[in-house]
Amino acid sequence: MTRKKSLSCSVVGMTVMALPAVGANAAGFIEDSKASLELRNFYLNRDFRENAGQNKREEWAQGFILNLESGFTQGTVGFGVDAIGMLGLKLDSSPDRSGTDLLPRDSRNRPEDDYSKLGVTGKVRFAESQLRVGTLLPKMPYLQYSNSRLLPQTFEGWQVQSKDLERATFTLGEIDRVVQRNVSGSDKLTLNNKNGRFGGSPESDELRFGGVDYAVNPQLLASYHYAELSDVYRQHFLGVQHNLALGAGKLKSDLRYFNNSEAGRERVGDIDNRAINAMFTYSVAGHALGLAYQKMLGDDGFTYVNGATPYLTNFLQINDFAGPNQRSWQLRYDFDFAKVGVPGLTFMTRYVRGDQVDLAVGEGREWERDTDIAYAFGDGPLKNLKVTWRNATYRSSFVRDLDENRLILSYIVPLW
Repeated sequence: MTRKKSLSCSVVGMTVMALPAVGANAAGFIEDSKASLELRNFYLNRDFRENAGQNKREEWAQGFILNLESGFTQGTVGFGVDAIGMLGLKLDSSPDRSGTDLLPRDSRNRPEDDYSKLGVTGKVRFAESQLRVGTLLPKMPYLQYSNSRLLPQTFEGWQVQSKDLERATFTLGEIDRVVQRNVSGSDKLTLNNKNGRFGGSPESDELRFGGVDYAVNPQLLASYHYAELSDVYRQHFLGVQHNLALGAGKLKSDLRYFNNSEAGRERVGDIDNRAINAMFTYSVAGHALGLAYQKMLGDDGFTYVNGATPYLTNFLQINDFAGPNQRSWQLRYDFDFAKVGVPGLTFMTRYVRGDQVDLAVGEGREWERDTDIAYAFGDGPLKNLKVTWRNATYRSSFVRDLDENRLILSYIVPLW
C-alpha cells in the first residue's frame, strides 16, 4: 500500500515561516532562482522473442516535468526551497501491451490515463555545506535515481553535503521512501530481486549512508562510501577515477569495488557478494573506445535498491550482468559528430557478454548489444529539443530473449 508522507509539506512550511525573518536580505532567494519545463515524449517497444507469456510491451506517453529552484536567502545561513511537479499522459497503450514502466497499471493490467507527482525540498546553506530535506534525486555509488522512463524516480529523506575541507566532499544522510518512475505515491524501500536472485524483495525502513570523495590532484579522484539498507544489507564502496594525457588523446580509468553483506535482522538471510568493476576509455578527436570488466564474487548477486540504477560499469539498457558469480566484458565506442562539422549529433554502441552465472540448473550465459543515436538542436526555433533513438538486443540462456526500441523527444523550455 502506498502513502504520501507529510515531510515535504512540513519542509515547505518551515521554509516559508523562516523567510520573513530574513526578508530584508532575501534578494538572493529570488534573483538566483530558476525554472524550466521539460516536455518529454516517450515511445517504448519491447518485443519478446521466445517462450510463453506476453509477447510484446508497447506504449506511448507524454510527460511534463516542471522544475523550480530558488536561490538562498542572504546571511550567514541561507534558506531556500525547490519543487518538482510531474504529469504523465497516456497516448497509446492497451492491457495486452502494458508493462513498459511508462504508465501505472490497475489490478487488471489496464494502463491508467494519467498520473502525477509533486516533490518539495527545503535547503539550508552554511559556508560550503548544504542540507537538503524532502524530495531527493541522489546520484551516488550506493543510490542513483532512475531517469530512463517518462518521469524520473524520486526519493524522500535528508542529505548533508559539505565541501568545507579543500579537495574533499563529505556526504551523510538517510532516505526512507521512494516514488517509482511510473507511480504517484511513495513506498518503502525494497531490495532489487532481479531474476529471483534473493528469493524475495523485503521492505526496509531506511537507507543510511555516508562517504567522502577526495581529489588527490586534478587528475585523480578517490572515494569511499558506506550504506546500509536497514535489516537487509550493508555496502562498502571504494572507487578511483584517473585521467591521463596519452598521445593526442586522454585515457580515463574508472575502478570500482563493492563489498556487500547482510545487515540487522537479515530479512533475506546471509548475503555474500563482492563486485569488481574496471573501465578504461581512450578518447581522441571525437572518438572514444572503452573496455570494461565486471566480476561478481561470492554466493549472491549484487545488492541495490529496487528501481534504482546500480553503479556498475556493465549496467546497460536491459541488463545489469550482476548475477551470482557472474563475469562480463564490455566493448564500447562513442563518436561526437561535432568534430566533423555536425554539432549536436552523437553516436554510441556497446556490447557486453556475460557468463559463469550460478544457477540451480547450471551455468548461465547472456549478452546485450545497445546502440544510441541522439541529436540536440543548438539554435534556431528548435533550440533545446533533443531527439534520441535507443535500440537494444538481449539474449540469454536462462530468461526470455528480447529486442527493444525507445524513441524519446525532450524539449526543455527555460521559464526564467
